[in-house]
Formats: sequence, C-alpha cells, structure tokens
Amino acid sequence: MRIAAVLQDRCQNRKCNKECVNFCPLMRTGVECITFGERGKPIISEALCQGCGICINKCQFGAIKIIGLADELKGEMIHQYGENSFRLYRLPIPKKGMITGILGPNGIGKTTAVKILSGAEIPNLGRFDNPPSKEEVLKHFAGTELHDHMEALYSGKIKSAFKPQYVDKLPQSVNGVVRDLLGKVQERMTVEEAAEMFDLTEVLDRELSKLSGGELQRLAMAATIMREADIYFFDEPTSYLDIHQRVKMARIVKKLAVDKQVIVIEHDLAILDYLADSVSVVYGSEGAYGVFTLARQVRTAINVYLDGYLPEENIRFRDRPIEFESSPPRSEWNTPDLIDFESIEKDFGEFKLEIGGGAVKIGESVGIVGPNATGKTTFVKMLAGAIKPDKGALKTSVKVAYKPQYISGEAEGTVRDVLYAKAYETVTSGFFEGEVLDPLGIKNLMDKEVKNLSGGELQRLAITMCLATEADMYLFDEPSAYLDSNQRMNAAKTIRRMMEKTGRSGMIVDHDIYFLDMVSDSMMVFGGEPGRHGVGEGPFDMREGMNRFLAAVDITFRRDAETHRPRINKPDSRLDREQKSAGEYYYS
Repeated sequence: MRIAAVLQDRCQNRKCNKECVNFCPLMRTGVECITFGERGKPIISEALCQGCGICINKCQFGAIKIIGLADELKGEMIHQYGENSFRLYRLPIPKKGMITGILGPNGIGKTTAVKILSGAEIPNLGRFDNPPSKEEVLKHFAGTELHDHMEALYSGKIKSAFKPQYVDKLPQSVNGVVRDLLGKVQERMTVEEAAEMFDLTEVLDRELSKLSGGELQRLAMAATIMREADIYFFDEPTSYLDIHQRVKMARIVKKLAVDKQVIVIEHDLAILDYLADSVSVVYGSEGAYGVFTLARQVRTAINVYLDGYLPEENIRFRDRPIEFESSPPRSEWNTPDLIDFESIEKDFGEFKLEIGGGAVKIGESVGIVGPNATGKTTFVKMLAGAIKPDKGALKTSVKVAYKPQYISGEAEGTVRDVLYAKAYETVTSGFFEGEVLDPLGIKNLMDKEVKNLSGGELQRLAITMCLATEADMYLFDEPSAYLDSNQRMNAAKTIRRMMEKTGRSGMIVDHDIYFLDMVSDSMMVFGGEPGRHGVGEGPFDMREGMNRFLAAVDITFRRDAETHRPRINKPDSRLDREQKSAGEYYYS
C-alpha cells in the first residue's frame, strides 16, 4: 500500500516552479498523476503514483512524502484529515484500573488519538469527504475492545477529563487567581484539598500570569484531577516539574487509576517507566501518518521504542537506535575560568536567593538542578545581565546568549527570516548547518511562519537562535520542554557538541535527568524552601552534584541492563536500599 502526503505548511507553491509536476515521469507521458487544488497546491493520485520518488527529491521545500505501508493497515485507518493529508491507524485501548502510556515522536497522531477517545473528534475512518455517523463508527469497531468504550462515550455514559499539553498558555485563556479557577471544578475534592495535594497553597490568591511553569503545570493537573470523570487524559504532565514533583505527580496519577481509566502522553522515559502499566508505541512519519502498536509491558515497550524495531511485525521505524550510554563522571576541567562569582544575594521581598561562590571554566557545560521556585532561572537571568544582585557581584565581562524558559511565537515572518535577521553568516555556514540545523530538524521548518509553529518546533527554534548568537557563555532554561524523546537526545548532543567544538561554555537548567547527564560536565545544585528562600551551590563534579541533588529528594536511579537508560528505583527496593547505603544515588 502506497500513500502520498503533501505537507501544506511546507508547500510554497507561489515560490517554486512546480517541480513536482514538471519532473514526474507519468505527467510527461500524459498521465494526470498530479493535479492542483483550489489553493494551488498539488494533489497526488495514490492510485496512479508509481513511487519513483522524483517529486520528493525535486521539491525544494520537502513538502512531499511518498511512503509504502503494509497492506495489513488498509482496513485499520481511523482518521484522515483530507486528501494527501495525515492519516491515523489504530488506537490505544483504555482499560479500567490501569495507566496506558503513549510513546512516540511529535506530529504522528498522539493528540488526535486522545481527541477521538475523549469524544472531542469523531473518527472518519478515512472517509474525509463523506464522514460516517456515530452508528457507522460503532459498527466499524464491532467485536473489538474499543467498541464498548466508544458506545459508552457516544451514549454519554462516561465522562472524560483532559489536561492540555501547553500549560504556559493558560494565562492567555483564563483570567483571575488560582482559587477562582479551581473553584469552578470542585467535584472530587475541595480547593483547599487540591491545593495541599499539589503544593498550591502558597499561590491560591496569585494571578495566573504570575505563576512559574511548574506552578502552571501543577494547577492544570489539579484542575483535571478535581473533575469527576471516568477516563482521564494527561498530555505531558511533567513539563516544567522538577524530579521530586514528577515522582509525586506520578504517584497521584497512579492512585487515581485504581478505579479509573487513565491515558498518559509522556516523553520523560524514566517517569513513563515508573508511571505506566502498559505502553502503546506510536511510529510513523511527521505530518504523513501514525500507527499505534498493541500495548506492551512498559519496560519492553520503551526498549522497543529506543531500538526502533518491532520484532512481531518485522518493522523498523527508525534508521538507528536511540542509545543511552552509561557515562562515568567526567574528570575535572583544567582550563582557565571564564567567569567567577563570589557569594551573591537577591531579595525580592517574598523570595530571597543566596548563591555561594563558584566559577565556570572555558569550554565547560554546567547543568543546573533543583526544585522549582528556588531561584535557578533568577540566577541564569543574573548571568545574562537581566537582573542585578543586591549583594556580591559577577566578575565577568563576557558576552552571554540566553534561551528563556518561556518561548514566544509572536515573531513576524518565517523561521528563515527570523534566523537570518539574527545571524545570517552563522546560520548559512556549512558548520552550523551540519552541527545544528540538520540535527534539530530546522531545515524543514525554514519556510513555516513562526506564529504557526508548535511548542516543540518553537523550542528547537529557540535553541537554534541561542546557538546562532556570537557569545562566550550560552544559557539554556529548560531546553527539553515540549520535545519528544528523540528530539531531546538530539538537542542534548547538539548543545554539547557545539560547546566542545567552539570552546564556549554553557549553563543548562533542566529537569530531565538523562538530558542533563548527556550535556553536563559539572552540576550546580539548588535547594532551600521553594517560593521563599533559594540556596545555590557549586559547580560540583557530576558524581557529587547528582548525588547531592538526588539525596535531597530521596530518589535513586539505576540503568536498564539492556539499553542503559535511566530508571527510577522503587522506594525501599533492594537496589534503592543498597545505593542509598553506598551514597550512590545515580551512578550504580
């Protein structure tokens, strides 16, 4: 079975010479394989297309995909958005008392599947020009496990609650204070009970626009879990949360799933491993198609996803495996100091930050870890010159490039326009193209309008713009947010490689432990009382820094014997006790 996809956001029909038509062998022989729709964009006949691939290679915008799929998928199409548009095959199956995880790259139908299972969208079964009725949909699913779910959904017998992906957009759509928002959804618990459970007591009377990313995430989770529903959907529930909060959130969701159906989309593999009972892997091609596999036991599913090969179906969906290497702590740096700082204090009234003295060496990448609301971003802004300390000084005159925690898509023009305006010579160099644009997938975004980018695309653009800036020190605030597992690995390797090859220094604030392990040479550890008093120490070498941090949150990590990926030990398990007694919370 051959499918053709035309990516509408990439197709720039007014800027090309219609190479897809002019070079098509069938069109040259008079067979009308490609026509043009009302908007002037190509429509490819899948019945006539021979799959030669010439149009793919000739399209300068990378807007065409011709893909061969297994014939077994013909009768398993769930939804198609239009001719030559994205199509989804199969769906995950929610089960009562279990947490079903969804794992896969961005742009291959995870959110579409959630919309269908929640009733927000009716699947058209591929009939985009003549959508079926709900009765026809139920007939299609007759005899399957999904039939009972869809029947109960359409008859109103089950209610669903949905936690959206982009929590940083909450202040744009909801006005008022935290208490007002939670007061509208008091069904399973009161505002006070929810505030205590999700650590929101201190911010109940705070405006949403003044909340941090972690506070917005906890607010969104609270508002979802407070609803009385039969099935709960959580789209990336751990973005902006620190490790301790992620584990706590996972425990809350696990408790919820005792008598409910729960589906979770999550890219933090350690948390997904800890949280889910089973996982449906999704593979496909961004913007073209997505296929849900049968649910597997969580460890097996994650390992299969990392390997990129489905043994039962004999399908390889990734060119190379995602490899997690067990890296020992790196040796101390002997290069000169790029910046050094003495004890620093900053008092905001409600919050006070204290930083011990330290230094960042030339070419060193420093990971910054710690609970939310302890001053990590404030410290980064001090280094960037956006905030001045009350006491102490940063002994530096270096040039700083900064990628903020919150990224905006309000810039005018295309990605190409924004990057060229930022640093034309750097962006167009062969070195930058090979080291940054290709690994981060920016080349495929060049002609997209910035305002139309997704959260993950905006994140990759923000990282690129930071790296394109000529600077001595690069500061990245939560660069893994909204990126899928594969993109996180690529981003970490890109940042690290650029620091090594250019001799620049970097400081990276993030909560994904493996991301930090890949990108960091040393660690700064923040602690204190969140929201009131933050204390920053370091940089320490990797072993000491990671052990200090994980000891503070009472969590130990091990590595999977097969893939070496990080896995959270169960509390009081044999490995947990052994590692704690040895003082090795991460490197076992």
